[in-house]
Amino acid sequence: MHQQTPAQGRGPGTPVDVQDFLNQHRFSAFQWSIFALCFLIVLLDGFDTAAIGFIAPSLLKEWGLSKAALAPVLSAALFGLAAGGLTAGPCADRFGRKTVLVVAVTLFGAACTWSAFSGSLTELTILRFITGLGLGAAMPNAVTLMSEYCPDGRRATLTNAMFCGFPLGAALGGFLAAWMIPQWGWRSVLLLGGLVPLVLAVVMLVRLPESVRWLVARKVPAARIRAALERISPSAREVQAFTMAEKTAGAGTAVKRTGLRVILSRPFIVGTVMIWLAYFMGLVIFYSLINWMPILFKEAGLDARTATLAASLFPLGGVGAVFLGVLMDRFNPNRVIALCFSLSAVSIYAIGLSAGSVGLLMTMVFVAGTLMNTAQSSLPALAASFYPTQGRATGVAWMMGVGRFGGVAGSFLVAELARRQVGFQGIFAVVAVAGVFATLALLVKHWAHPDRPQEGSPESEPAARRSASLGH
Repeated sequence: MHQQTPAQGRGPGTPVDVQDFLNQHRFSAFQWSIFALCFLIVLLDGFDTAAIGFIAPSLLKEWGLSKAALAPVLSAALFGLAAGGLTAGPCADRFGRKTVLVVAVTLFGAACTWSAFSGSLTELTILRFITGLGLGAAMPNAVTLMSEYCPDGRRATLTNAMFCGFPLGAALGGFLAAWMIPQWGWRSVLLLGGLVPLVLAVVMLVRLPESVRWLVARKVPAARIRAALERISPSAREVQAFTMAEKTAGAGTAVKRTGLRVILSRPFIVGTVMIWLAYFMGLVIFYSLINWMPILFKEAGLDARTATLAASLFPLGGVGAVFLGVLMDRFNPNRVIALCFSLSAVSIYAIGLSAGSVGLLMTMVFVAGTLMNTAQSSLPALAASFYPTQGRATGVAWMMGVGRFGGVAGSFLVAELARRQVGFQGIFAVVAVAGVFATLALLVKHWAHPDRPQEGSPESEPAARRSASLGH
C-alpha cells in the first residue's frame, strides 16, 4: 500500500518533521553512501586502536622491553581516546558532526603515520596518545551521524551494522600484522593505518553530509536542509519548512539544553551512569584481551604467528552485532544486551580452561569475541536512541570517553596480574567478572527507565502517532 509522503496532502508552507520524512521513504543510495563512509571511519578506528596490541611482541623483542614497560604505550592511546571522546561530543553538538569527523580522521591518520617512524618508547607513547585523540573523537560522531539519518524502525540494526566496522578493523589488523610484520616489520602496520585515513578524510570533506537532524535543531535555513533531503527523495523540493519532534522521554524538559546539561539532567542521569558503567566494563574486557592475548597465548606454548592469528579471532566475532540490532529493534534493548554480556562472562572464563588444545582455544576465543563484541558494539546504538538530538553526540561520546578508562584499566589489569604471577586460567577468570558488572548495569538502567521507549521500538510508535496528531 502506498504511504503518504510528508509533502503530500499538505500546503506548501506546512512544516515537515524530518524524522517522519526519513521514516516514510525508502533507505536511499545517499543514505547508503553515508553508511559506507561511517563504516570505513569505524573500521579504521578499530584497526588503529588494536594495532599496538598486534605489534607488541615485536616491540618487546626489538627494544628489549619487559611486559610491564609496555603497559604505558598500550594505554597511551586509551587516554587519548577518553580525552577525544569527552571533548568531541560537546563540540559536535555545537559545531556539527561532519566538521568534527573530518578533523578527527585527519588527526589520527597523521599521528599514526608519524608513529611508524618512532625511535623510542617515549616518542611512540606520545604519538599513540595523539592518535587516540583523533580516534576518540571519530567513532562516537560516526555513530551519531549514522543514527540521525536512519528511519526509526531500522536505527539499531543499521547503527550496529555500521559499528561492526570496529571489530572487523581490529581483526583485520591482526591478520595483516601476521602477514606484514615478518616481511616489512612492525612499522609497516602503523604506516598503513595512518595513510588510509588521510585519504578517507579528503573523500569525507567532499562526500559526507551534515546531520539533517542537527541542522533542524540548530535552525539553519530550510534550503540547506532541503538540499540534503532531496538526495533521499525529490518530494522534499516542495517543502518550505522543517521541524523535528523528539521521541525520547524527557526530551521536552531538555529541549532548551544542550550537551552535558541534557545527559546529566534528572530524566537521564541514572541511565547515563549505567550506560557509562556498562561501556567501561566492556572495554576492560576488550583491551585486556586484545592487548595481551598474543603475549599470553605465546607464553602458553603457541608460536608467535599462531598466537597472533588466534587473538585476531576475538574482535572478528563482533559481526554478530547486526543480528543483535534486529533484536533491539523488536524487543527491549537493555535486556537483550544484558543477556549477551552475561553469556560473554561465561565464555571468557572458558578461554582460560582451553589452553591445552589449540583448536578448542581458537573456538572459545571466537565464541567469546562474538558474544562480547556483539554486546559492546550495540551500546552506541542504545545510547543514540536514549538521548534527544540536542545531547545525542555528547551522550554517545561521553559514554565512549568515560568508558575508555575501562580500556586503560584493562591494559594495566593484566600487567598487574602477570606481575603477581596469576596463571593463565586466573587471568581470564578475573577479566570475566567485568561482564557480570556490565550485565547488572544494564538491568539497573532498565529498572530505572521502565517506561522509556527507545526510538524505533514498537512501543514508541503509539507515542509518536499521538505527538503527530497533536501537532507537536
